[in-house]
Amino acid sequence: MKARPELLISDPSEAQHGNKRWWTDHTMSYDWKKKIQEREFSPEWFDEIDRRFIVSARHFAHADSPFDKIIPFADIRGKRVLEVGCGMGLHTELMAQSGADVTAIDISPKSVEATRARLALKSIEAEVIELDAERLDAVDDFDFIWSWGVIHHSPRSGLVLRNLFRALKPGKELRFMVYNLEGMQAYTVIVRYLIGFWFGQSLDELLWKSTDGFLARYFTRDSVTNLCRTFFDAIDVSVFGIEADAVPLPSRLRSLVISFVSDRYVSRAVHRRGSFLFVRAQKPALCRTLTPPHTL
Repeated sequence: MKARPELLISDPSEAQHGNKRWWTDHTMSYDWKKKIQEREFSPEWFDEIDRRFIVSARHFAHADSPFDKIIPFADIRGKRVLEVGCGMGLHTELMAQSGADVTAIDISPKSVEATRARLALKSIEAEVIELDAERLDAVDDFDFIWSWGVIHHSPRSGLVLRNLFRALKPGKELRFMVYNLEGMQAYTVIVRYLIGFWFGQSLDELLWKSTDGFLARYFTRDSVTNLCRTFFDAIDVSVFGIEADAVPLPSRLRSLVISFVSDRYVSRAVHRRGSFLFVRAQKPALCRTLTPPHTL
């Protein structure tokens, strides 16, 4: 039985243990209902993982190649890149293939194993480390930091951002995604909460349970911008989403309805009420390095 996150949030280290257990026990497949039949970590298994991820992101992430609209592949060639939360390793692979010197970290040993296996299969070089971003202690080491759907799982998102600020070289950029409290997925949970579907449970808990992970924070544009302003400048926040945000119906019915809906409508809808906030934040070119705190 899943522990109640709100009872653990007062002890962030225990919450992180919960995150580690959850992501080790639940391999990210980008579709929890359709189990992949291929042997785990085989070339075919990675191909199916990648296909699902790429298809789900097609309305906001791709132009000429996968994720080239949101990852600056040309700019990171020959640069030191940190990926926070490598998961199954597709973004690690793509950034390393672009010529970046990639260090990828993840709290889950299963994710580290998967990413290392992926890279070995394709003879790609990158450093992959099991590490909690709350414990990252790098200073002015990286030209670019990337994190997709990770920071919102930390009970101390502010501490993670502070560590990433310290790890980034002055004048360089962090890009990350967190969940959108004003997106369609959150709205459906809020409506159910208001009509009493889950009487006695907190809204935070319902939001956490509605998505993957042991716990998950949701942000508005204002809240994530203000959090970033504590450390960064030149902050830009965009709304992204998937087809379920544009057509919020059960998957089988959505598959039927979506065939009658234009791609143009879906693309507009996922940028209005998508479930993701995509943040670009720049470290000031001239700034004083922050001393790492003992607690936050």
